Amino acid sequence: MMQGKVCVVTGATAGIGYETALALAGKGAQVVVVGRSAEKGAATVAQIQQATGNTSVHFVKADMASQASIREAAADILRRFPVVDVLVNNAGTWVSDFTTTSDGVETVFAVNHLAYFLFTHLLYPALRQAPDARVVNVASDSHFQTDLHLDDLNLSKNYSGLRSYAQSKLANVMFTYEFERRKSDAQVSIYAVQPGLVHTDIGLKHTTWLHALAWKVRRTFWKSKTPAEGAETSVFLASSDEARGQSGLYWDLCRPKRSSDASYNEANAARLWDISLEWSGIGKYFGR
Repeated sequence: MMQGKVCVVTGATAGIGYETALALAGKGAQVVVVGRSAEKGAATVAQIQQATGNTSVHFVKADMASQASIREAAADILRRFPVVDVLVNNAGTWVSDFTTTSDGVETVFAVNHLAYFLFTHLLYPALRQAPDARVVNVASDSHFQTDLHLDDLNLSKNYSGLRSYAQSKLANVMFTYEFERRKSDAQVSIYAVQPGLVHTDIGLKHTTWLHALAWKVRRTFWKSKTPAEGAETSVFLASSDEARGQSGLYWDLCRPKRSSDASYNEANAARLWDISLEWSGIGKYFGR
């Protein structure tokens, strides 16, 4: 089913993203690995090619904290692949202290939400050319812990790393639902995914020593999944006949489930959409 299909996976040089790219390559897809490091990207491409025997694995460099970098990466992909069958928005971060990107957006919100929003928009001309296009947004049950802070999405007045992460994951779910309400191309499906507690290093990279310790304890003493297990639902949604057309839902363990009450607030989702358009410099989201 996946033979020759073009699958773009962000944050694919490690963790869940790597395992997603590996599994899709194993199914015969053409895989575009998106990551920040050209060195890691080249190593990842070689590892996947060796493991699967699939030589149609490519690397595109992108820093998801930079809108200029995202735009350059999308332009590169569109030049090389006029049709994109699958986009897995997987890249994510968690930062303990308040920081902003070069675009003036709080870092976690920029990487975990706005990058999804912008990259999907930029690749949409190629996605709508596919007969069965799929967008998979890697979210989290962390979104149950918060509501949107629409008057201060940057959380500049009351920042917390946990709060910013939870809000960004809620934004992933609400983006998925609002995209479904607004799209006009029936052949394009979109899904939000809960990967579960996965044994990755996301809680170690840009965090205080106390948060890093808490993350190590959490992933050690709570039953955590391997990255391959965490990728299973993303791979299922990207490739399964069963998932075809089941668009605009929140998925866990390869099944749809109810998300938080806050995620179904359509007025807030519409406002988030408008703010995301403004902060991403987008005019018409689905414009041809």
